[in-house]
Amino acid sequence: MSNKEAFQQELDARHDKYERLVKLSRDITVESKRTIFLLHRITSAPDMEDILTESEIKLDGVRQKIFQVAQELSGEDMHQFHRAITTGLQEYVEAVSFQHFIKTRSLISMDEINKQLIFTTEDNGKENKTPSSDAQDKQFGTWRLRVTPVDYLLGVADLTGELMRMCINSVGNGDIDTPFEVSQFLRQVYDGFSFIGNTGPYEVSKKLYTLKQSLAKVENACYALKVRGSEIPKHMLADVFSVKTEMIDQEEGIS
Repeated sequence: MSNKEAFQQELDARHDKYERLVKLSRDITVESKRTIFLLHRITSAPDMEDILTESEIKLDGVRQKIFQVAQELSGEDMHQFHRAITTGLQEYVEAVSFQHFIKTRSLISMDEINKQLIFTTEDNGKENKTPSSDAQDKQFGTWRLRVTPVDYLLGVADLTGELMRMCINSVGNGDIDTPFEVSQFLRQVYDGFSFIGNTGPYEVSKKLYTLKQSLAKVENACYALKVRGSEIPKHMLADVFSVKTEMIDQEEGIS
């Protein structure tokens, strides 16, 4: 075999691997979105624990896909294939951080997310998620995939839009406490992103504007609820919330 043929085979194999990773990333994105849609039902569900249990099952399914990505990247430089999987990883971060917020009203750390992405396969083929060394250890059948800081930041930025939707759904069900909890949380997230500012990656600074919009909508709606909440029937509070967010959108359009 000539050098030219060898290079051609290597390039073909790399291209095929890239395409497989793109397909896995799409699957991760779709399943993560379904998990987010499921979690939005929590504002109207009679039993929150049932929704959380079901969401955990769905996230386990997503992690199975991420495990396949980790196997594909075994022995490879992840950064050469990062573009193929970044969309799926961002959506996964968004889903898992949304679930964590609902449970704890706090932000999950990148280390906590990465600890869930360590996979061990035993001799019988059963997969377990257990802590282990950083790199793949073929002797013990261990794989790890690390979410990069950029994937984490972009996923958290997208989380803010889901929290804004959760506010609207909560108000529609007469829950006026959740919007204030979310408002305080979004303010902390926005402050954290502001420290990064324009010094971080371009994608992160681009998300800062969207994050600011979500925060403004929630804070203005909370202001309306605080000032007029006692005089408006609960079933009409969602309308007040929606009107305030529409007014903000119109003002931004004019400016």
